[in-house]
Amino acid sequence: MELFLVRHALALPPEGEGEEADDRRPLAPKGVRRFRKVVRGLKALGVGFTFLLTSPKRRALETAELLAELLEGESRVTPHLAAPPSEALLREIPGEGRVALVGHEPYLSGLLSWLLFGDFLGDSAREGAEGRFLLKKGGVAWLEGSPRPGGMVLRALLPPKVFRL
Repeated sequence: MELFLVRHALALPPEGEGEEADDRRPLAPKGVRRFRKVVRGLKALGVGFTFLLTSPKRRALETAELLAELLEGESRVTPHLAAPPSEALLREIPGEGRVALVGHEPYLSGLLSWLLFGDFLGDSAREGAEGRFLLKKGGVAWLEGSPRPGGMVLRALLPPKVFRL
């Protein structure tokens, strides 16, 4: 299977304080424009998705809506993409096809590390993986293998700028 970890596109700053204000942040117009180029670039590479999972936060939902152009199957919202990587998230990922996960940092970097290197990192190292892989807003990590700890290999780490060139 192929798994695409997609960080949400550039969002507006939160209006107000607290977690609820952060959860409601929409994409910035600039973020929408730039992410449309990411979608066109993925399409040019022949990428399409059979399944899409997204975080419930507004900026991730809006990013997933833009990705839906490439979706030939089902999409679903999961709170597990707005939290540190977990076995519960892995159970939601189908073991076949091309699957996109739309989420946030530092969780996606932690998930990427866990899928590539396995459990030997331990929970604290997995949660501390922020910055180990630079996944910019609108960036995509393309993996292949089995969606389990240590079961995947990295095919490409694509910053959004690659698609704007």
